[in-house]
Amino acid sequence: MAKRVAVVLAGCGVFDGSEIHEASAVLVHLSREGAQAEVYAPNILQMHVVDHVKGQPTPEQRNVLVESARIARGNIKDLATLDVKGLDALIIPGGFGVAKNLSTWATQGKNCSISKEVEGVLRAFHAAHKPIGLCCISPVLAAKIFPGCEVTVGHDTECEQWPYAKTAEAMKELGCRHVNSQVTEAHVDARNRLVTTSAFMCNAPIHHIHDGIGNMVREVLRLA
Repeated sequence: MAKRVAVVLAGCGVFDGSEIHEASAVLVHLSREGAQAEVYAPNILQMHVVDHVKGQPTPEQRNVLVESARIARGNIKDLATLDVKGLDALIIPGGFGVAKNLSTWATQGKNCSISKEVEGVLRAFHAAHKPIGLCCISPVLAAKIFPGCEVTVGHDTECEQWPYAKTAEAMKELGCRHVNSQVTEAHVDARNRLVTTSAFMCNAPIHHIHDGIGNMVREVLRLA
């Protein structure tokens, strides 16, 4: 039977939701590997809405589930209905929505809180020894919840190629081990069954990001 993988989204758009290319890459690679994706999102308001042309917040309000449905082509479920028993793995793409809607990392960094619903899902998969795939900024969720875990967000030295490298330092302060990696690579923490890749934490060609997410997906399915 096809492996069933929960994909949790955080909205639609890099600056206030899920990064669309990352979410699409996850779904493409799952399909290519013969797995069945089941897409979920929390039924909550976004922290704010960003005009992606101007890069500035707007006064409107949007719902995370409704916006995520754009990526899922309407085939999406409320995260509150997720049942870990019927699923083989969990993947959470990146995008600022992870740091704004699924957690408060965007405003509080390592002192952030994780949405109770999202934390509950992560802990349920972890307790069931089912693999969790995280890319871009979403490994911060694991760093916050699972002290001592191993993750990657790329490199820990800031430069033009790695503009968000300070994230790695904050994760180390949480007590996790950060492993430097290339954008096309995925890191596997076998003990915690966590698979992470840097994706758009790296200033890289989009096909390299797509390849790195493919490696993450394949490792998640290998562990499932």
